[in-house]
This record gives sequence, C-alpha cells and structure tokens, in this order.
Amino acid sequence: MMKFISPAKLTELGILGMNRRNISFIGQYNPRRNYRLVDDKLLTKKAAIDNDIPVPQLYGIVERQQQINGLAAMLAGYDGFAIKPSQGSGGKGILVITGRKEDCFVKSSGVEISTEEIGRHITNTLAGLHSLGGRNDRAMIEALISFDPCLEGYSYEGIPDIRVIAFKGIPVMAMMRCATHSSDGKANLHQGAVGVGLNIATGRSVGAVQHGQLVEVHPDTGAIFSELQVPHGDNILDLAARCVEMTGLGYLGVDIVLDRNFGPMLLELNARPGLAIQVANQSGLRHRLAIALKIAEQTDDHDTKIALAKEHFGGQ
Repeated sequence: MMKFISPAKLTELGILGMNRRNISFIGQYNPRRNYRLVDDKLLTKKAAIDNDIPVPQLYGIVERQQQINGLAAMLAGYDGFAIKPSQGSGGKGILVITGRKEDCFVKSSGVEISTEEIGRHITNTLAGLHSLGGRNDRAMIEALISFDPCLEGYSYEGIPDIRVIAFKGIPVMAMMRCATHSSDGKANLHQGAVGVGLNIATGRSVGAVQHGQLVEVHPDTGAIFSELQVPHGDNILDLAARCVEMTGLGYLGVDIVLDRNFGPMLLELNARPGLAIQVANQSGLRHRLAIALKIAEQTDDHDTKIALAKEHFGGQ
C-alpha cells in the first residue's frame, strides 16, 4: 500500500523539492554561461586535465561521418572501451565494449557487435539522437574503467559510480549508483539502478533504494548493501570540491568512478543534479545546504571546507 506524506512534514524533514532546487540553488548559484563546460563531456575532460583532475583516458574523437570509414583502424589494439555522446545525458547512447571475439566486439551484456554496427551507433550519435536537445554531436571513445574489486557484486553488467552533491565547494551528500539488469547495466536510477546513500565521513552505506522503494540486497547479485563501505573517501570529497572550483558553478553533481589502478576519477558533471539522492540517504538536502552556506561564509579554505563537511554531515 502506497503511503503519502504531507508537504509540512516534507519541509520539517528538510526535503528539497524541484522548484526550490531550480530557483534557490541552480538559478541563483549556477551562471548559465558556465553550463557548456559541464554539458559537453569533451570540454569537461579537457578542463579536468588542465586542473590535474584524473579522468579516464581518451582514445579518440569522432566528429565527422567520414571518420567512420577509418573506425576499424581507430579501434585496433583496444579490446575494451566506451563510446559516449559528448553532449549526452541520463546514460543515453553509451556503448560499452568489454572484449573481442574473432571479427566482432563483445558488449558488457555479452552480446556480440560488429564494427559496422558500432559505426551505425556512432552515426546516430553524430546526428544528435542521444544528445541534449537533439543537437549534432561528437562521439568520444574512452578507456574502459576497471572498477575497484572492493565494489565487486554491488553492480551488474556495468560500472558503479558515486554521485556527490557539492555546494559552494562543500560536499553535502553522496550516494553510490549500482547498475542492475533492469537498468541495462547503466548507473541510472530512473532506469532501475540502485542508489545507496553514503555517510560522507566514513563511506559506509546508510540505506539503499530502487524504484523509490528501500531495498537491502542487490536484485541480481544478492550483495548486502548494509555491508558496503566505499574507500578513498577523502580523495572523493577533495575531487568533488575541486570540480566546483574548476567550473565556477556553485551547485553541482559530481560523478566519480573508482578505478582499481588509478583510484577516484571524474566521470562527468551535472549542473542540474537530481533529488533522489535524498531518498537513498533518508535525509533532506535543505538543512545540509543551509549549513554549507554558513561554512562557505566562514572560510574559503578548500581543506577546511571538507573537514567541516565531514564533521557536520558525517553523522547524518
């Protein structure tokens, strides 16, 4: 039976709604002139490299239809890679290749795909089929992430990532997004991935949600979410805070992956991060954002902001 809650109770719990998020945070703290830096993943990657923020290696860029004729040569020597639209959103248009089998490539689902089929996928990407507003786009070919073995079992047919909401250089809330069969291997909550709330100070799980309902185990692997503890916590928070400084956007969603060889790496940025992170954490954003604003008024020091974030939000 579905249970409802009153608006007054939501306010008491500090739940941030879409309208308040758009007006009081995105509209007030995110200059529109800076949006392109986060909406275009190629620009994000170049800015990150310039600021010594680790990102997955870029193998190649396809900008014109004529380049597809040389696709086989471009992919030669690579057994695993990911193809992404530069201006995609919500995980649309991402093709993950995990190996080769004779003349074909193998997708993360185990399905074989030919070079010609990959070329058609890229053609659709260039035409804007997967992009914000349907604009013509570019296709990025990136190194495949080899995720940290401590996260084994918490994601299915895909790479788990960590979403951190950072406000004025202060990490305020975090969750890990775990791919499932129903999400087609994508770490997208709207498609059926599981969101696991994380304690900012310790990296331990504080709850998990799928399709808006609390869950205790991964639906495909049986992994127990209460046993999850994400490592590299300080590096994750540092990376998220540096991304706010890099972009000039005050309210930002930072998506991070944990590579077994390179540690935390920036995957992408979001100037309009969703609100489901509150359900995963069983905690509202409004109270934390109010505290973060006071912290930002007290200090500009990067390390102090992170230390205060852990102190104020680590027990929530």
